[in-house]
Amino acid sequence: MTLDVPSLRSDTPGVGNVLHFNNAGAALPPRPVLDAVTSHLAREAAIGGYEAAAEAADRIADVYAAVATLIGARPDEIAVVENATRAWDMAFYAVPFRAGDRVVTARAEYLSNYLAFLQMKARAGIEIDVVDSDASGQVDLAALERAIAPRTKLIAITHVPGRNGLVHPAAEVGRIAARHGILYLLDACQSVGQLAVDVGQIGCHMLSASGRKYLRGPRGTGFLYVRRDTIERLEPPFIDTYVVRDDARRFENWERYIAGQIGLGVATRYAMKVGIDAIEARVKALGALLRRELSKQPGLIVHDHGVELCGIVAFLKDGEAPGKTRDRLRAMNINVHEAQLTRLDLPAGGVDALVRASVHYYNDESEVERFVRAVAG
Repeated sequence: MTLDVPSLRSDTPGVGNVLHFNNAGAALPPRPVLDAVTSHLAREAAIGGYEAAAEAADRIADVYAAVATLIGARPDEIAVVENATRAWDMAFYAVPFRAGDRVVTARAEYLSNYLAFLQMKARAGIEIDVVDSDASGQVDLAALERAIAPRTKLIAITHVPGRNGLVHPAAEVGRIAARHGILYLLDACQSVGQLAVDVGQIGCHMLSASGRKYLRGPRGTGFLYVRRDTIERLEPPFIDTYVVRDDARRFENWERYIAGQIGLGVATRYAMKVGIDAIEARVKALGALLRRELSKQPGLIVHDHGVELCGIVAFLKDGEAPGKTRDRLRAMNINVHEAQLTRLDLPAGGVDALVRASVHYYNDESEVERFVRAVAG
């Protein structure tokens, strides 16, 4: 399936204002998402928040079916929350850890997730097993399986760590988790909306994702998937009702961003209408083009690694700090991100940050060309 990129660009109001290569931060929303959010906010102003929510009950409820369809789940396995971090936290802190339990994670991991591991180590006495990367840069699957011990309680990795184009082999990790009967939590904040994600094929028990990134939904939205047979094993870290629900919505807050939830449902339906397989192919192709063209320029070094690469491209320009590159490009209405590395990343040669450019399907080849010229200076 070939995407009608000009049509998709015309449906994205922001493309006329900026060259947006910061989709891993927050993508530009399509017009239907923008209209859904602003129209509901206008309705709240006109008749009141509770009343507008009652009037929009069907659209609010649709997000559960939409997200479930997108990732191959059931609507009762979906909880809508404020962001991917809250989704991940609600899952992780619901695991009934005891002193001596072990968590297995990858070296390429989000810092916020690793901080949660450290907090649980201090609070409950768990142990953390960090698995090194293989020669390609992805998690070493053989080493991961060797790291599993009798007290291993959880495998927790990030599908696309987000600092470069690396994609971890999530389904292969799922098969290891299944062989050993271990809970598996997948952070998919950068992969949902960019890659085809099917929780049945991956085999994860829990998955967290963001609305604002590649799904092109509103900021302040995210979701948590919890497999039906796992829900009763997890108690939310805090609750706001006396009777805890028996589905994934036990992990939700009662108060939420209603306009955003409607927008998240619209964004999910929009992605499925475009076609997630076509989106993945387009994003990977643009990422490969950007990687290739940057590599041709003297003084530009691409820092991506892994067997599978996505639409995120990390690089450095000789003699220019990543923050300076970001600011210089921003002055030309070009958006990128300065990605900070952590001690877990084991940066070489004193590198502690990279420039992160992240493309989406509504970007085009002329923008790649313009971007490369601008970076090269």
